[in-house]
This record gives sequence, structure tokens and C-alpha cells, in this order.
Amino acid sequence: MSRIDDLIQELCPDGVERRPLGEFATLVRGNGMPKTDLVEEGVGAVHYGQIYTRYGVSATETFSFVSPEKAAKLAKVEPGDIIITNTSENIDDVGKALAWVGDAVIVTGGHATVIKHDQDSKFIAYWFASADFYAQKRKLATGTKVIDVSAKQLATVRIPVPPVEVQRAIVRVLDKFTQLEAELEAELEARRAQLAYYRGATLEDAGLTGQMVLLGDIAEFKYGFTDKAADTGTHRFLRITDINPQGKLSADGAKFVSPGDSASEYVVRPGDLLMARTGATYGKTMLVSSDAPAVFASFLIRIRFEDGQMLPAFYWHYAQSNAYWDQAHALVSTAGQPQFNANALKRVRVPMPSLENQASIVRTLDKFDALVNDISIGLPAELAARRKQYEYYRDRLLTFKELAS
Repeated sequence: MSRIDDLIQELCPDGVERRPLGEFATLVRGNGMPKTDLVEEGVGAVHYGQIYTRYGVSATETFSFVSPEKAAKLAKVEPGDIIITNTSENIDDVGKALAWVGDAVIVTGGHATVIKHDQDSKFIAYWFASADFYAQKRKLATGTKVIDVSAKQLATVRIPVPPVEVQRAIVRVLDKFTQLEAELEAELEARRAQLAYYRGATLEDAGLTGQMVLLGDIAEFKYGFTDKAADTGTHRFLRITDINPQGKLSADGAKFVSPGDSASEYVVRPGDLLMARTGATYGKTMLVSSDAPAVFASFLIRIRFEDGQMLPAFYWHYAQSNAYWDQAHALVSTAGQPQFNANALKRVRVPMPSLENQASIVRTLDKFDALVNDISIGLPAELAARRKQYEYYRDRLLTFKELAS
């Protein structure tokens, strides 16, 4: 960082000016372009929802396109422009910026704003991910279920504007961190694909060497508790959104209820399995491993096995496999909102080797799963440490002594 410190001392020794975004940039609010407009080829297009899920800080190519006729009616994004999201369901994603550094003119739609400016695009995009911007957008954001920071509000955000040479030097450092993180993410995804293959092969062998049974013959099912989630309470309220993509309990966004004695039948215990029965994530299954007080919500189904029937951890691994998902997709009701209810769930066929073999399979798959999904060890821990390091240096590099007015 000493090279950047020297550059700052040389080019802006008295500090860096902070300017409202609207003073040096033109903000163009997007409009239209629902997902149904996106096609396989045509004019490059960035849908605001993709900025949360598919893009990093910058991009040279788009994942989606629109027809030339549609593009003519949409906000144009020229090389060097920035696209920033105006709405989200949470404060973290609103105001996420994407620097367009491709060669072509592309388009964007509603819930996004195009920022046209004369600074280094990636520097500005990195700054929009900083703690400095986060503190400002919290004061500007409106709404509860849908969080909004309008183009008019974005224009008031005060941004440090060092000389472009300093901006580019900072971008070079942050790009290296971003590249290292991307490489770790790619390796982690490859390992997860390897786990999926190995898990599938192991469980397929278990089905070939043991009997297959219907889940309804060995398990009991119960629908969850209906109540309104709150920020505090006596029990954690386990909901569909609390099951992460790896089938584990999410540490984020915990909600609670105080159900009283009348809801004792909904209290979970270690070894219970909870499955999402409706919505886009139907079939997603979590194994309860904690004895902390918790009840499960109405859009979940609790699965319990009688002692000696099946190890819950063995079924949990099976519920992550393609063999399970092939059945789930075939059994789900698709009339309206997808419904994978108990009547469908009980028809799932499950391999049932001996308890001794189940335990052996669980031990092996648990070790493999921990290496790719446990944030305290292996690649997930290394990736988490890399992200913290990146965030630390990003915020340090994007913090400047302010030029006295």
C-alpha cells in the first residue's frame, strides 16, 4: 500500500475532495425490461436482479440480451458507465453497482440507474461497495418490505474523488483481491460438484446393495406452526428462508416467536428433518443438530424416524442427492404455486442399507461435506478469510483525509 500512500502524498497532500455524485455525474433512471423480455441473442442487457446474483464489480459481457426493438426503448449504457440498483428486499443489495467496461453499448431497465461520469468506472463501483457508502445509503433508504434508494437520493451521496492516477492504482490492488477471491470461489464450486457426484454414487451403491423403501413407511410427517415472526422471542422460528442452498441452517436473518406451552408439539429436537413444502425451493431439506429452543413454521414439514428405522443424517445426505431431486421434481404439484406436500413426500423411495452401513456412509459424507461447506475449516474458511481481508483493504484504500473546504 506504500506506493498508493506515496502517490496520494504527491498528488493530493492536503486531502481529497468529497463531491456529491450529482455534481460530476448524470444519472439516468432505467425503465421497463421485465425478465420476459430477455432473449438468447440481440443487444446486451443487464437486468437489475442479475446485479445482485450474477455480476461482480465490473463486466465486459452480459448474460442476457433483448431484441433491437426492445433495446431502442431502454436506457443506454455506454462503455465506462455504471449501473446501480435502486431497489431490493434488503439494505445490503440496494445500491449495488456494476461498472460496464465492455466495448459495446448495452441497455438496462427498471429498478436501475445508469451513472454517466468522468472518473474511473471501477473505482466508483468499488466505492459503492464500501462501508462509507453503506453508512450513507442507510440514511437515504426508504421502505420496509422493499428498500429503495432513488436516483435523486443517489445524486446527493458524497464521494471522495482523488486524482484519476490514484483511482487507477487503487483499482489495480482491489482487482488482485477480487481475482484471488474469484479463483477460490471457482475451486469451491468444483469441490461441491465433486461432492455431489461422490454423494450420488455412494447412495446409488447403497440402493443397489440394500432394499428401497417408501419414506411414508418409515417416517412420520407434521406440518408446522402458524405464527408471526418477530425479532425477539423464546424460540427461534425456523422458516423456509432459514435453510441455505447447502441444506444447512442459515446464521443470518434469524426470527423468533413465543409460542407458549400450546405449541410444544412443534418444538424441534436434534435429529428432526425439516423440508420446504412449497414455493421455488420446495424439497429443500435441513437436519436439526442443535437443542436450542426452536419451532418450525407452517410451510415446512417435519420428518421423524422411529428409532432403528433410519439415521436422520443418512436421509439428509440422500435428500441432497440427484436421486432424491429427480423424484421430488416428478412428484411435486405444479398447479399454481409448487406444492410438495406430505402425500407426495411419503412416496419418495429411499435406499435402506443396514444401520451399520448407514453410519459408515454418513461418516464418510460428513467429512467430505465439511470440507466444502463448513465455514470453520477448508476452502469455505479460506474464502471467508479472503473476503474479510479484501473488505478491510477495500475500506482502508477508499478512506481518505478530506480536503478542508
